Amino acid sequence: MSDDERIVYIVDDDPAIRDSIAFLVSSVGYRPIACASAREMLERLDDERPSCIVLDVRLPGLSGLELQREMVNRKIAAGIVFISGHGDIPKAVRAMRMGAIDFLEKPFDDQVLLDRIGDAFAASAARLVQRRKQAETERKLANLTEREREVIRLIVAGKTSKAIAADLEISVKTVENHRHNLMTKAKVGSAMQLIAWATGADGI
Repeated sequence: MSDDERIVYIVDDDPAIRDSIAFLVSSVGYRPIACASAREMLERLDDERPSCIVLDVRLPGLSGLELQREMVNRKIAAGIVFISGHGDIPKAVRAMRMGAIDFLEKPFDDQVLLDRIGDAFAASAARLVQRRKQAETERKLANLTEREREVIRLIVAGKTSKAIAADLEISVKTVENHRHNLMTKAKVGSAMQLIAWATGADGI
């Protein structure tokens, strides 16, 4: 499997629908992986590359909406395009609020589905970029001393060097030294960039 190969996971308990969508996405160069259940898809999912999940709402076992909720909890990057044979506005609204790309009712137009799959790949790629940036930020944060963590929390809170010095009972010069070290470790050139870097990760 090449690094730039685009995978479309087709999750539907109807084999005819799986085969039809698999043929469609293959015709434009995507790699289909057909799954009869949500659990099967989770076992086969490669979440390190941009991907799309074409997902039926009604599935045996874990439903489509339950799978979406689990994916949100796990911070899975793949974009979801829901398909449904049942006109269900409340479910569609809930799916879109949780980040689904679209909610298409069967039978759907092939080109519309392909367009939405393209949108799902774009959303997935953006989430992966953000996730990698956050992982890199958290790796750098792990290298901070406890005192540097205290200082950066107060910088993010908007406190001046003088106020930070008073809070931590250290000199302003020491605070400035910590600030300089933080900017060096974060590889940023200004206090605003330092704040943006620090607020882009969990656990400061």
